[in-house]
Amino acid sequence: MNESVVWVLLFIPILFLFVPLLSKGEGFMTGMFRTNDILKAAKMPPEAVHMSRSIDLIYFPILCILLVGTYHMHFMLLAGDWDFWMDWKDRQWWPVVTPIVGITYCSAIMYYLWVNYRQPFGATLCIVCLLVGEWLTRYWGFYWWSHYPLNFVTPSTMIPGALMLDITMYLTRSWLITALVGGGFFGLLFYPGNWVIFGPTHLPVVVEGVLLSMADYMAHLYVRTGTPEYVRHIEQGSLRTFGGHTTVIAAFFAAFVSMLVFVVWWYLGKVYCTAFFYVKGKRGRIVQRDDVTAFGEEGFAQGIK
Repeated sequence: MNESVVWVLLFIPILFLFVPLLSKGEGFMTGMFRTNDILKAAKMPPEAVHMSRSIDLIYFPILCILLVGTYHMHFMLLAGDWDFWMDWKDRQWWPVVTPIVGITYCSAIMYYLWVNYRQPFGATLCIVCLLVGEWLTRYWGFYWWSHYPLNFVTPSTMIPGALMLDITMYLTRSWLITALVGGGFFGLLFYPGNWVIFGPTHLPVVVEGVLLSMADYMAHLYVRTGTPEYVRHIEQGSLRTFGGHTTVIAAFFAAFVSMLVFVVWWYLGKVYCTAFFYVKGKRGRIVQRDDVTAFGEEGFAQGIK
């Protein structure tokens, strides 16, 4: 239970950091992104501004909780084994599958936060929420419940690639450049960003006359299900025909596919994260509007004067 206390103590400073930034009228976030200028341009009365801030304080924590749950489930279904087990973190498939799956939610949430709020931290927010969900399941599910050591089920990180996505969006303000530059770096930086953590597990070790990596040796010590994918040696792959440059080829392939996946999920974010209204005109014609002031009088939302 001492570990639970540590998690709570780590989470409390985050709340104290973000709540004032969202609630204060002249906070760091409002000054950086010109929130007050935007509110003045929207001609919102003080009551509407206060109501908007109160809704934000309720809505954004719920959004983070939903991201922890849905993104974690999505990631585990598509790249679960490569992220679960140390012996699956190889030089061939792990650098390919993980960033391609990881950039999906990042792109959609980046559209939502950038288009609606001009906040350039969608990718980093997604990866942080993913890591929170992963560490909760690693501790309570794998370590506490199934007794796997944490260093055998340590999750990978995509923070460097997420920072490149957000920085590119913030500096260029172009989703296309972000897809080409940020998406490329998201795939390229995945393996180098994790090398400090998982590099020692690729070191060779001789066990009873057999040459293994440390990760494969750990896999033999902690037996899982007997299906073929769990009893093979991950490091025996087919990309050795490229002259041994397995990781470089895998990283560039992941970078290329990440660019394409970013574009697809950017448009998915546009489809599912855009509010629209049907307005009936004076002649009975019904049209679709994306403006939140569609139902209000001119200059004011919802007819507020």
